[in-house]
Amino acid sequence: MAGTVSKIIHFHDEEEFLDEMGDVMERFSYLASKYGHNPIVGLILWDYIGVRDAEGVKVFRVGEFPYFEGTLKVDLETLRIMERYFDEMESRWDELTVEEINYFVEMLNEALGEERVYYDAYSLGLDRNTAYIILDLASLHYLDSILEGRDREIFEEAVELLMKYV
Repeated sequence: MAGTVSKIIHFHDEEEFLDEMGDVMERFSYLASKYGHNPIVGLILWDYIGVRDAEGVKVFRVGEFPYFEGTLKVDLETLRIMERYFDEMESRWDELTVEEINYFVEMLNEALGEERVYYDAYSLGLDRNTAYIILDLASLHYLDSILEGRDREIFEEAVELLMKYV
């Protein structure tokens, strides 16, 4: 995409990173609702997995499947097969690697007989304590050039937090 830049972000404390990126995305989402431009196009953590259902692709983290399974629009047999594989991944959480997640996803798709589960972190070269971010520089520059008052403060706070990692 023209005007975008992608970067692998490294962090030490995953919980702190998630909190701060949540704050960044909340601020940019607020500004996007008013001005139509969001500088964050995408964010992928090392353990994000996509699952295609009747409504599209839904993304969640390894470990969130028990909370997510109620939102998936798939038949019961498909859901039970996925549940077995995700339970196995979650049971190995402490030593789980991107290679293992990739392997589980390949095995899961084979068991399902179709490519329904997606895992991009492996091909992006991510590992624990890393994320992949796509920034829209044109939107960032646009917002920087037009904002005033409280919206400028919100923008600057978001950029400051973002720059801690970028």
